[in-house]
Amino acid sequence: MSRRQEKKYEALSPFELKNKLISMAETRGEKMMLNAGRGNPNWVTMVPRRAFFLFGQFAVDESERLKHRTRLGNKPEKKGIKKRFLQFLKKRDRLEEARFLKKAYNYVLTKLKINGNAFIFELTDAILGDHYPTPDRMLSICEQIVHKYLEQEMFKGKVPGGKFDLFATEGGTAAMDYIFNSLMENGLTHKGDKIALGTPIFTPYLEIPRLSDYRFVELEIEQDENDDWQYPDREIAKLEDPAVKAFFLVHPSNPTSVAMHQRSLRKVADLVKRRRPDLVLLTDDVYGTFVNDFKSLAAMAPYNTILVYSFSKYFGATGWRLGVIGLHESNILDKMIKKLPVEVRKQLHQRYSTVELDPDNMKLIDRMVADSRSVALHHTAGLSTPQQVQMVFFSLYCLIDKKGSYKQEAQSIVKERFETLYKAAGLTLPENRYDAHYYTTVDIPSLAKQRYGTDFANWLVSEHEPIDFVWQLAEQKQVVLMDGGGFAAPNMSVRVSLANLPDEAYAKIGHAISDLLNDYHRRYRRENR
Repeated sequence: MSRRQEKKYEALSPFELKNKLISMAETRGEKMMLNAGRGNPNWVTMVPRRAFFLFGQFAVDESERLKHRTRLGNKPEKKGIKKRFLQFLKKRDRLEEARFLKKAYNYVLTKLKINGNAFIFELTDAILGDHYPTPDRMLSICEQIVHKYLEQEMFKGKVPGGKFDLFATEGGTAAMDYIFNSLMENGLTHKGDKIALGTPIFTPYLEIPRLSDYRFVELEIEQDENDDWQYPDREIAKLEDPAVKAFFLVHPSNPTSVAMHQRSLRKVADLVKRRRPDLVLLTDDVYGTFVNDFKSLAAMAPYNTILVYSFSKYFGATGWRLGVIGLHESNILDKMIKKLPVEVRKQLHQRYSTVELDPDNMKLIDRMVADSRSVALHHTAGLSTPQQVQMVFFSLYCLIDKKGSYKQEAQSIVKERFETLYKAAGLTLPENRYDAHYYTTVDIPSLAKQRYGTDFANWLVSEHEPIDFVWQLAEQKQVVLMDGGGFAAPNMSVRVSLANLPDEAYAKIGHAISDLLNDYHRRYRRENR
């Protein structure tokens, strides 16, 4: 394909370009194709899922205790339900999932001090899915358990100054959508506002601000490729500009898959405390569990930060659509709403007056819930209750795992694939304890310079479109990778997902990257004799 034709495809999101690359790779036979484009994990966490279905059996039994008709069950009865649950488990104690449920139950009683009847009743009623979520933001006991999980994984055990209110959402992408929308609806951002983005970054964070709904002016806070993809102090200092309304980042990053140094986290927190107490922070921490001793920006600047977390990647659960938005109960955004001009507050009073008796004191996170259903459909808002149960079982699975065995196992999968890929591609293996290894970004021009010299690297960039390398990988090698430039990574870089293919595929991908670069070099030598 000509450069002119390739240039047309560069306007597409890398996620849409990927579809074209797949179709090209498939022309040589689907069985030969290796698609490491998307980050959908190829593992499935079994015990919490088996527990979900076993608990569902208990719930159905409970529903049938007080039948409406032959084929129709009833709402479960709270009285005595924990006793019946324990009897149910005792009959099945040979099953690993039953033993897990017993441990989870004991943890909730002893560590969280939650009443056993209340816990089992909420989950039994929820897994049956027989009515709308109440409370709509998140079921109350489910929220407590997921909050405890976030304390462990995102806050290293403690939330400063109180707790975060949680809104259960249909995955992290729905959370993004709800946040962008509610910030606009509540006068916290406006069309034409300047927002900062920690780049490289998950493409939608680049694309959503450019939509006509927002028209934000983007300021890139750039990671340094030569410093393990960290944010230099000079980049963080850009946030001192009072025109910057918000700073959005994915942490660990996507596509570079690296977490921030503690020093950088402290730098941002100190900047917020001393210079920008009005700066809104949004941290998307879906990959945090793949880094040991991970600490979220929400732990460092809790009152300014909107936390987004998804269960999708860690538990192999993208199809479940499980995520949460977290906002500190004493966050600055609620205070900013109260300081809006009188006319704006009147409009907001009117907007939420049909769903709240005291709309002026309605928290932003509850406004997000209403906005998620265009306010008028607020009575049907909320994540489906069976989804919330699965979220709880995932959370409890890690909370009772005091040795961190599951974390070690999940991390080992991507780390081993990372090492296999780099070895096969002939790349120097970086040692970085902040690396999640969920993706890796390979800077092809940099590799070209390292392997064959500056002149070749310059030729590669000047004589080819930025997407040419991923294009030729798909067409010639039947390997589908993401174009790094679409994530604001270096042009002609590639993002490799280390999550979604069998272990042995990564050696083939590494060889394909190296072989294709050799092909370019042979052509360069022919043209420059």
